[in-house]
Amino acid sequence: MGANTFATFLIIGPTCFFLGMLFSSFPYDYNVLWTTPDDPMHYFKVLEDHIKFLHASPPIISRILHIVIGTGVLGFLAKLYKASESNLLFDGASLVLYMAGITIYITNIVKGFRVVTAGVYGNVEAVGDVEAGDYINREDTLRVFAASNTILALVLVGVLVLQAGQWYALNKEEAEIKQMEKEDEEKKNKGKKKQ
Repeated sequence: MGANTFATFLIIGPTCFFLGMLFSSFPYDYNVLWTTPDDPMHYFKVLEDHIKFLHASPPIISRILHIVIGTGVLGFLAKLYKASESNLLFDGASLVLYMAGITIYITNIVKGFRVVTAGVYGNVEAVGDVEAGDYINREDTLRVFAASNTILALVLVGVLVLQAGQWYALNKEEAEIKQMEKEDEEKKNKGKKKQ
């Protein structure tokens, strides 16, 4: 049980770390996705500047993030090694969500960092002989980036919910086993007293 608890920590820690990062971006994303201010271009500019700032951060920042993401994968591998039925159900579903989160991160967020920093969205001349319909404009690119952060946050919350569900199910099972053992012991004691 101790190794399983440590592996759970290796999953929950990185998930919460990543959620914290996404939460720090939420003020930028919220205004782009859900408000209709008088000057919406201001919020697009603020989000764009924020993305450029994050993308220009020192390499150690992205390396730490990738190590943390890898730690979560390591936690799943540890829990699924010689897995019980509970591990296969809860951890299997959690791993699917975690990998979906990694996919969203790589395909939408990392790509969004590169596109926004390069400023090539909607700029057909910068790309070459591609039709204008193949590229989305600046505002839509920033909305997709903000929506990807929100979707990723929901996926990671799903990982936490499944891990909490597994913890609850295991504790409930242990309590039921102890109760059954207690009842068996009481029956044995009553049987001995009758003799």
